[in-house]
Amino acid sequence: MTSRANHRVLLGAGLLCAAALACANISLAGAEEQSQPAVATSGFPTASDARLAGDTKQTRFILDLDKAIPFHAFALADPYRVVVDIPQVNFTLPAGTGSAGRGLIKAFRYGLVMPGGSRIVFDLTGPAKVAKSYMLDAANGQPPRLVLEFEEVDRTTFVQSLATANRPELRPAISDSMDAVAPATIPAEPTKPAVADPRPLIVIDPGHGGIDNGTQASGESEKNLVLGFALALRDRIEKSGKYRVAMTRTDDTFIPLDDRVKIARNLSAALFVSIHADALPRREGDAQGATIYTLSDRASDAEAERLAEAENKADVIAGVNLTEEPTEVADILIDLAQRETRTFSNRFARLLAGEMKNSARMYKHPLKSAGFRVLKAPDVPSVLVELGYVSNKGDLEHLVSENWRSKTAASMAQAIDAFFAKRLATAGPAN
Repeated sequence: MTSRANHRVLLGAGLLCAAALACANISLAGAEEQSQPAVATSGFPTASDARLAGDTKQTRFILDLDKAIPFHAFALADPYRVVVDIPQVNFTLPAGTGSAGRGLIKAFRYGLVMPGGSRIVFDLTGPAKVAKSYMLDAANGQPPRLVLEFEEVDRTTFVQSLATANRPELRPAISDSMDAVAPATIPAEPTKPAVADPRPLIVIDPGHGGIDNGTQASGESEKNLVLGFALALRDRIEKSGKYRVAMTRTDDTFIPLDDRVKIARNLSAALFVSIHADALPRREGDAQGATIYTLSDRASDAEAERLAEAENKADVIAGVNLTEEPTEVADILIDLAQRETRTFSNRFARLLAGEMKNSARMYKHPLKSAGFRVLKAPDVPSVLVELGYVSNKGDLEHLVSENWRSKTAASMAQAIDAFFAKRLATAGPAN
């Protein structure tokens, strides 16, 4: 498989060594990992505070830690960003840290990008460089501190700092994530060739993850809510024994949008279901209920266009370089999507809406379409399900309810059964 620089989370050679050592003691955590206090026995460094100082000419970032760590900083353009990759860190920063900027920094965010690696992404007000970066040892009652000093520069100087040689690869290749597929259960006699598992393979894609929280409200993050639901849906589907199931992520890790699509295509998936939860700014009023989206070159309405634009920014949020992205990725290229695939996607969306209304509150117009990058596989029927609005009190109560998750997952499983029953009856095995 091809490996493009913008499809990889990047880190310095020193950090790679640290991450490799850390991996020996890593067990992949669930969705609640970052919302829980740091566990002393984890062995990971802890970040307890972060702050900004300075003005629009020079701005300083300071991160308080309990031990010194290696780090690697690099710049990304369009939009202007500086990314700092570090070993996996338990972030126990005060709520709201990073949301308010200062000087050259509009805002910053932080989180896990893979087991063993964390990332801090700074959104800049304009072109700037990291003039100095260093670790301070604990002294005079102060903990070890990571310090970055930003200076204003012109556009030309900023662009010259974008050398890709400064961005070594960190995240494992997509082939490494194939372990998420349920193993074949059909035994083969020793004297005969192994029989491939004929069951349709479904890829479930919990949106966001790691450094990308998605929407947030009342202390709940979309990335955690949708992972919890996706795992419940996986268990419900696997329980039937009719399908194989793969997950794009099973823990709090960031996966680039195009890699999610690659996972489905490389596995020859028969269906791709991306799970999300929406939110509406308070100034735009209130909305509630689940919505099901399919791919189209023109959004069905302004709300669908708004959502697609927001979801398609996931890679920017996580500090992925998009400047080298081929045109076919940036523009969706709807003309490459096979007509049959789009027909199957729309058919499944209708079945899903029909079943989900029995267990979940649906949006007033539950079927919509827009140019979602994560739905662009030309040969895999794909839908994106917004389970509800975390900005709506009633929807949020449902999203955190185990009983609601169970019932809604069962409804979605029934829609999957209906989809494949009709497809297999008319066209033979799906994959």
